[in-house]
Parts: sequence; C-alpha cells; structure tokens
Amino acid sequence: MIFDSYEAYRAANFTPKVCILGSGPAGTTIARKLGAAGIPVVVLEAGSREFSDESQDFYRGTTVGDFYFDLDITRLRFMGGSSNHWAGWCRVLDKQDFEPKAWVPDTGWPIRRTDIEPYLPEVRDILDLPAFRPDMPISDDIRWVQLIKSPAVRFAEKFGDELDKAKNIAVVLNTCVTELAGDGKRVTGARLWSNGQDAGSFSADYFIICTGGLENSRLLLWSNQRSNGGVVPNATALGRYWMEHPTFEGGNAILADYNAFEVDAVNEAFFSPTLAAMERLQIMNFGIRLIETPYPGVKSLIADLACTAPSMAEWMSYQLSQRLRCAAQLYVAWEQAPLASNQIELSKTDVDHAGAPRIELHWKKTELEHRTLLEGLRLFGTTLIEKNLGRVRIADWISNGQDYPTNDETAGHHHMGGTRMGTDISKSVVDANCKVHGMDNLYVGGSSVFCTSGQCNPTTTITALACRLGDHLSKVVTV
Repeated sequence: MIFDSYEAYRAANFTPKVCILGSGPAGTTIARKLGAAGIPVVVLEAGSREFSDESQDFYRGTTVGDFYFDLDITRLRFMGGSSNHWAGWCRVLDKQDFEPKAWVPDTGWPIRRTDIEPYLPEVRDILDLPAFRPDMPISDDIRWVQLIKSPAVRFAEKFGDELDKAKNIAVVLNTCVTELAGDGKRVTGARLWSNGQDAGSFSADYFIICTGGLENSRLLLWSNQRSNGGVVPNATALGRYWMEHPTFEGGNAILADYNAFEVDAVNEAFFSPTLAAMERLQIMNFGIRLIETPYPGVKSLIADLACTAPSMAEWMSYQLSQRLRCAAQLYVAWEQAPLASNQIELSKTDVDHAGAPRIELHWKKTELEHRTLLEGLRLFGTTLIEKNLGRVRIADWISNGQDYPTNDETAGHHHMGGTRMGTDISKSVVDANCKVHGMDNLYVGGSSVFCTSGQCNPTTTITALACRLGDHLSKVVTV
C-alpha cells in the first residue's frame, strides 16, 4: 500500500510493528524482507513519487574543510532515495576491508565478509547482477578486480507495484520523522511532518533509520539533543568517522596491448592493491579505473613527454607504431581513513522548514589519503613496467604534492560512517546487528554503519547488510 499523505495512511487503520524511515535501497530491502515474513511494517518517506525542489531544500547544509558538493545535490529526497541517481557500479567490500589495519587506527568491523556472503545471491536478484567473479592477480602487488555495471536499479520503479500491492507493507509519502523521543532504553515515539505541516506523534514497537549516510546522523543528533540523551545513550561517536571516496584523474597510461587486460562492455578495466602491498606501503585500499583514450590523445601525450621524459616517450612511440589501441586515462578512487574529526554536526544558526537544524559537515583529507593516491599510482606503474605491459605518467599535481583540483570528480557521492558499527561504545553507535548501543528497539540501516569505506561503491554492501538486518529482525520481532 502506498499513501500520499499521513492523513490517508491513518484512515486505512494499518497497525505496524516496525517503522522504517526512508525508502532507499536499505529501507526498501528491509521492508520487503519483513513483509515477506508476515511482519506489518510502515515506511515513512520524506519525499513524494517525484523529485521536487521543495523536498530537496531540506537537504541544504554547509561543509567545513575540503571542497565538497553542495549537500542538497549529493543525495535525493523522494521515493527510492539516492538510488534515483545511482550510476549502477557494483562490487562488495573486499575481505580485507573488514579486517583491522594495524597501521590505521580505528579500522576493522565486528563482522567479517563471510557474514554477508550468504546474502549475495539475494543481492544479485535485487540489483539485477550476474555472479561476481574472483579477482585475478596481475603481480604480487596489483590485482584485476571486477566492477559490474548493473542496470542502475531505481528502487521505486522496480519495487513500486510490489509495495503498492503488499498487505504487510505501507509506504507513506511526503512524511518524515523530525525527531525521535526515547528514555535511554527504548524509542518511545516520534514527531511527524507531513505535506508541509506538523502531523503529530507516532509510535511503533521498532524503529529503523534508513535516511542516508548524512541524515541518519542528523536525525539521531537532533533527537538525542531534544531527549537529553534518551535516543543514543552512548553518543560519543555519533556523527563521527564520516568518510567518502576521494576520486580524481590520476594520470595516463600507455599500454603495450590494451587487450592484455579484460575490459568491460565500454572498454574499461579496474585494478586494486593486494593486502601485502597495502601493508608494505602503509596505505589504504584504492581502485584504478582505466578508460581508453582516443588515438589523437595518445599522440598528444607522447609529444608532451618528449622533453620531460624522453625514455618513456621513446618506448611509447615504439609501442604506438605496433598497436594503436594502447592508451588510457587513469581515474583513482580510494579509501579514506576513519577519523573522529570528520563528522556531521548540527548547525547552530540554520534550520529547515520543519524546525530541525541543518547539517554542518566537517570533512578533510589527510596526508594518508594523498600518500595512498601517489603510492597507488606508483605501484600500478611499477607493475606495468615489471610485466612489460606499459608505462604510467602520474599527474603533476599529485607528484608535486599540490592541492586537490576543484574541477575534477572530487568524490563518489558515497556517504559512509557517522553511526558506525562496533563493540567499543566510545567509538561506535550500533552493534554487529545494527542496533543502537543501549537501545532495545532502535536500528540503523545503510552506509552510515560502515566502519571503513574500502575502495568500491557502497550500494552492493548496503543491500547485503540490509538483507542481513531484515533477516535478523524477522527473527526478533514478534507478531
């Protein structure tokens, strides 16, 4: 059942056991799992069926620190959430992403990759994916990895009819929770805003927050402030350890044979480091994306190198005379270390139309991020030389340690952390089952529970964790 207002929902006299906030990949996946288990669930979606400027305005905020996207364009506030602008790249976090890195503080998850692997067949069905293939070593340091480009599933489009016909699921549009109330052990109620006005209070046995990797922290911070710590009783880490995937063009490569690597349907290939290489260089995980360069760009690159790197230019010229399809741009996306200082705070001066403080995002990249970028490109270049597969030219701004450009990709629109998973209540917000520490009936879904970001796009892992949480709740919630 789908309702366009809270008033219409109330008239239906639907009585849920579970209330999910948000209809994006996490919220919709959990709702479908619970509905299939016979558990009545209501999904409160702040937006409507379509994009609107009025709804997006609730997402305005400010960023302190490094250059970042405007917060009201880096996520979407309507049915289906940010799946509506998802590009479709799919890969599950690597096994080593779940393990602690001795050289990076506050890394490691309380679960392992094996805990989500049983849900991957279900994830593939949800995201319309073939089976993932294993990585292939290129050297002791670099491996070919698979990123699958799915049809970029829009959750409202794919599952809208199913949700509308479901007897155990009610989706209420144009309705959000402005704050939760709690007594330090349970959420006791919620305040609603629907179609531009206060819609009163609401209660359910369980609440699951799936409003996104920025809004999850915002709602909990504001609710905790209003309830004097009654919603997140152990709030030291709340809003902290926020992460993105810095993403920039890192340089160029000339390859002896572009066909030496397996490429996807658009002639792109992807590479990542081995754990041994990361340990040796004390860097984070990264992904290098090879994008084929048209032939005129190859000639321009060689001419540019003739004076600055004649030996490389000579090698390239020889290879160019043998094969013409041999150049690529190198785009790098990499893991950001979890730092408590990268955090979501509540604005002290600006509120949205419902009276809730807007977000003030504090985000800075550190020396480790730059070192990961530089050493990652060097590592890839060294592998190409050792295997006589090609040569790499690293962009000058990276080699010279200059500032990050503001006219590049910047980041992946991947919002991770803020309500991270863990066992140490001083450094985490939820436990291994995504339940808020100290609370009996409050859970969090989505990438805000990520402890580390790895190097790959988060949607596949978000969906796997949502399947796992839905499975857990179907055993916990009694009808």
